Amino acid sequence: MDITFLLNGEVVSLSNVSPTTTLLDWLREERGLTGTKEGCNEGDCGACSVMITDENGSRALNGCILFLPQVNGKAVTTVEGMASADGTLHPVQETMIEHHGSQCGFCTPGFVVSMATAHLNGATDHDVQLAGNLCRCTGYAPIIRAAEAAGGAPVPAHLRSLKDKLAQDIPAPAKGDGAPHVQPENSDALAAWYLDNPQATLIAGATDVGLWVNKSHARFNGVIDLGKVQALRHIEKDTCALTIGAGVTLAESIAPLSALASDLGPLLHRFGSRQVRAQATVGGNIANGSPIGDLAPALIALAASVHLASANGERTVALESFFIDYGKQDIAPGEIVASISVPLNAHTDFHCWKISKRFDQDISAVCGAFGLTIENNIITSARIAFGGMAATPRRATLCEQALIGQSVHRDLLSSASEALSKDFAPISDMRASASYRMRAAQGLLERCLRSINGETTPQLFSDVEALEVPARG
Repeated sequence: MDITFLLNGEVVSLSNVSPTTTLLDWLREERGLTGTKEGCNEGDCGACSVMITDENGSRALNGCILFLPQVNGKAVTTVEGMASADGTLHPVQETMIEHHGSQCGFCTPGFVVSMATAHLNGATDHDVQLAGNLCRCTGYAPIIRAAEAAGGAPVPAHLRSLKDKLAQDIPAPAKGDGAPHVQPENSDALAAWYLDNPQATLIAGATDVGLWVNKSHARFNGVIDLGKVQALRHIEKDTCALTIGAGVTLAESIAPLSALASDLGPLLHRFGSRQVRAQATVGGNIANGSPIGDLAPALIALAASVHLASANGERTVALESFFIDYGKQDIAPGEIVASISVPLNAHTDFHCWKISKRFDQDISAVCGAFGLTIENNIITSARIAFGGMAATPRRATLCEQALIGQSVHRDLLSSASEALSKDFAPISDMRASASYRMRAAQGLLERCLRSINGETTPQLFSDVEALEVPARG
């Protein structure tokens, strides 16, 4: 695969690039830009953070799970590129010095990149912007003070003009027919190539695939990078449904999904970190079929459908039917997840909560979603789905049956909770024991019923505002 991009303001053209070479490894090993660090190598610590700029603006991403072809046609700015050409430090670098924000120094470059990106975008919610950067010396207070102190300083000209530098004539050469690794420009090219190469691995955000490569040393019989297929990046809303393309990032999905169901906002803000949300896609989260993927239970409870596409045509399946068994989904060779549709006004009451060991950057032990329709205090319909309770995200059908036709009152909890215990037989693993999972699920059910009944319930997490701030200029 041949690619061209900007690196710290300079054009870089590469030929025969391996599709699974990470940006982090290439920066350090081929360019000697060792400011970008390898910490966890799985997108959790942020030591590898780099600024990526394209036509949609600038965002901090994890270089360790970002494959080199994914920056084709974009601008990459590392910590070495934050200072001006004359050596003048970036404002956040200056304030990090002034406020003693660096201790051992290993994590500092990643923090600087995330801080500089937030500064460029005018973002001041520093706890959120920096949640994807870990300091093992526990030096967060001076780092936050440094970010606050830099807020009023102007954005350096060389960063403010990055979007303008992405000249339209930057070539993005394509490999010839039959190449094992491709980056199709449109959905027709994607469908045709994938039909002929169904064994190939699809890459969108690569937040999961990056782990397969880094941790399991996965090797693939061909790779299809979906980053250039604009048909997968649409968001549409009509009188019946909200449809989100599979290539839409989790960050981009927050606003439309939160408008559909307010409880989705806090849930979506707990997907990984800001770096992960800016890279991971809605389609990838669904297509990988993880039993602890946070989005699937909520969308199942909202009666979502999956639109599948191939060179042979299109079909639609209910999301709950898409997940067949652990690691197995209802998807044929050559098919891709093209989009997800969520009906409007599916329920009068919708609630969802995630239980995990820490607030940010953690996978669910249990995720519960409750979609109820209530008329005259009677539950007329119910869709309840859980993640972490079975081999797939799955509905709690017996619990639903125990609720339908009943009035909303505290006495309902006992029968519904008993039914829920028969819906699932969870396992014990490193994240939670089977008994904990069941009690947590029953606790979320109680929380839902109490909320509907007008009872005050303790906060599981702080209120989170809409955090997507448009880039300046």
